[in-house]
Amino acid sequence: MGQKVHPYGLRLGIVTDWKSRWYSEKDYAAQVNEDARVRKYLFGELTRGAVSRIDIERIGDKKVQIDVHTARPGVVIGRSGSEADRLRRGLEDLTNRIVKFNVIEVQNPELDAKLLSRSVADQLEGRVSFRRAMKRAVQTALKAGAEGVRVQASGRLGGADMGRREWYLEGRVPLHTLRADVDFGQSTASTTVGAIGVKVWVYKGDVIPSLQASRDKIAAEARLAAGGPSQRRRSAKSRAEAPEGRRSSRLIEAGGGKRLVEAGGGKRKEGGKRLIEAGGGRRLTKSDAVAEFEEAKAEATEEVDVAAAAAAAAAADAAESSAVSPQSSVDDAAAPAADVTEAIDDAVDAEEPEPVAAPEADSAEEPKPEAAAESTVEAAAEPSESDDVATDDGSPTTDDSGEDTPEGSDG
Repeated sequence: MGQKVHPYGLRLGIVTDWKSRWYSEKDYAAQVNEDARVRKYLFGELTRGAVSRIDIERIGDKKVQIDVHTARPGVVIGRSGSEADRLRRGLEDLTNRIVKFNVIEVQNPELDAKLLSRSVADQLEGRVSFRRAMKRAVQTALKAGAEGVRVQASGRLGGADMGRREWYLEGRVPLHTLRADVDFGQSTASTTVGAIGVKVWVYKGDVIPSLQASRDKIAAEARLAAGGPSQRRRSAKSRAEAPEGRRSSRLIEAGGGKRLVEAGGGKRKEGGKRLIEAGGGRRLTKSDAVAEFEEAKAEATEEVDVAAAAAAAAAADAAESSAVSPQSSVDDAAAPAADVTEAIDDAVDAEEPEPVAAPEADSAEEPKPEAAAESTVEAAAEPSESDDVATDDGSPTTDDSGEDTPEGSDG
């Protein structure tokens, strides 16, 4: 006979956890029997509830927490929670304790071994061919992402007179590998020819990386609490990039220990890196604390004195700028009078008539005002060469006596 070991119980504490979480020295047997009665009661009441597993946790001597993992939470809870209340009252009568009843939904029912075995059993009870039901369960689990599935049925398969065992296997199901996450479930199909047992193994992959990470995290937290370095393991990506040299060799430790940063100055290590305390360093004594306080107080006092002196100097400058001397007041008063006198002189000069020069016929363009003014001034300043001057256009001229002489006269 083969020595069979339960896949779930073999991996307790490695990749799986206990379904009953409590400890007792005196009432151990009584509580084990009570857990069995609780599970039998719930499975009997929730035959169509698609219950995967039931976790029981005892809180003290008077409280019990029961978690029901199901793919159909609506069936377990009922309308407005009536079904859940009924189950809670039944459990309180069964255990004589205060019961906390929780309903948890199963996210991937296609990968749950218990639900797959219950599905095959229901199909066998509905007179479905056992081969078709088993193959359908295997294909459903593989499509959902399982790495290996094994389905086994034992009993009077197909209504035969002699019981036998049939099984189908797809992928790989490493039962001897402790780090393998193998989910196991079994159900019983009550048929007209007798009971048929259904067992399902679902291999979901190895879980040792996450378990190792959790252990490393616990160890790192313990080291940090003791004041030592964390010594965390680098991620797979950083370990792969390190040989290629794509990342710098910068090391940062999270608290408690010492952190190496790329900074200049201070105490140096090899590679030009400064050592910085990031917690967990030296502890100040009372004398050191008093000395630092006095030093800080003196610096603060000096800063206050400097600020007061600067404020006083600014106030003095403002006072000097606001003060006005008598001489400057007299000059400021005389300045507007001088400006008025100059304005009057300019107005008088502007009223005097200016001589107008005769236009020249040869010039095609009119002279600019500035040029005309200059020529007029020169003409007034220089005496004429002859007494009688006639213009080209035949306009009358003026002699020395100031009388107009018509053109062509003898003078």
